[in-house]
Amino acid sequence: MSAPVVGSGRKASIEVRDLVVRYGKVAAVRGVSFTVAAGEHLTLLGPSGCGKTTTLRAIAGLEQPESGEIRIDGSPVFSSSPRVQVPPEKRGLSMVFQSYAIWPHMTVFDNVAYGLRVRKLPAAEIAERVRGALELVQMGDLAARSASKLSGGQQQRVALARAFVFSPSVLLFDEPLSNLDAKLRAEMRLEIKELQRRLDITSVYVTHDLEEALAISDRIVVMRDGVIEQMGTPNEIYDLPRNTFVADFVGSANLIRGRHRPDLERDGLVVLETAAGDIVHGTAFGRRVGPEALLSIRTVHVRLSRARPAGALNVWPATVRRRVFQGDFTQYHVDWSGRSLVIREVATDPVAEGETVFLVVEPRHCVLLED
Repeated sequence: MSAPVVGSGRKASIEVRDLVVRYGKVAAVRGVSFTVAAGEHLTLLGPSGCGKTTTLRAIAGLEQPESGEIRIDGSPVFSSSPRVQVPPEKRGLSMVFQSYAIWPHMTVFDNVAYGLRVRKLPAAEIAERVRGALELVQMGDLAARSASKLSGGQQQRVALARAFVFSPSVLLFDEPLSNLDAKLRAEMRLEIKELQRRLDITSVYVTHDLEEALAISDRIVVMRDGVIEQMGTPNEIYDLPRNTFVADFVGSANLIRGRHRPDLERDGLVVLETAAGDIVHGTAFGRRVGPEALLSIRTVHVRLSRARPAGALNVWPATVRRRVFQGDFTQYHVDWSGRSLVIREVATDPVAEGETVFLVVEPRHCVLLED
């Protein structure tokens, strides 16, 4: 019988229901619920201390929750009623940590093979699995190299190979790229996405890095202070933030508050009047509009125009106060009716500081928030 192919393990769904984890009197996770479909790549995104890593460690069995339930492939691995606590090694999952935990005295091959040897697999099967895993992470030619002579990116690839070499049903990532430089992080997140696609494995990924989350995720769970603020696809989270926290944390946004003007509404748009008297047309996306409301406008969705566009909605005069060149884009800080807005755009003809311009925003990019 031939040895199993790396990554041929059974995919498993994950269900987290009403999870509560406390450290003493402090609730690190407060009633968190979400599901991960078999083969899905879900990311827990949020600032430090929001509970994302604690949630991941609870799924792994490395934290003892106070209450709630965690199921993997339909079977409870933790439940507060009835009491169930399956040990980590029996949950059929593997974890990639922020610190690579590579044994420097071993070769690349031996690092990856270690878990298989502990499981007492036959030598021929170990060799085939390790070779397959190293090829998937582009380390096949370095199997005999000492781990102490690897770069940071190479060590991370070894850690990835070691995590999936025994075909776990679930792969967990705890900020695995945070120790790499920016260029290597960008390369590695694409490799992780491609690896997840090729392995077709269920995975949960923890990060505080927005670009990372948008690049690799099928869905994103945005967390703050131990609770979930919003769940959705990367496009939904970015384009349709639910509240001010998500709008501000998931990319940069301008927040505009105003009085609701239903008398001016048409074509399904919501209309606000700012304190300075400017009229702003936006889109409610089914959300309730109160007497006062708040709109979010991504900085990349505001255009600068030297001439007033004819017939367009949301056109306002403004003055460029500061211009900051940032390589791929130019960031402008403009004065608009007594307040400051930030605009980011790729400009072939940059606008000078002190110049009067018109701000132009399509109503579909003015998103009503749950205030």
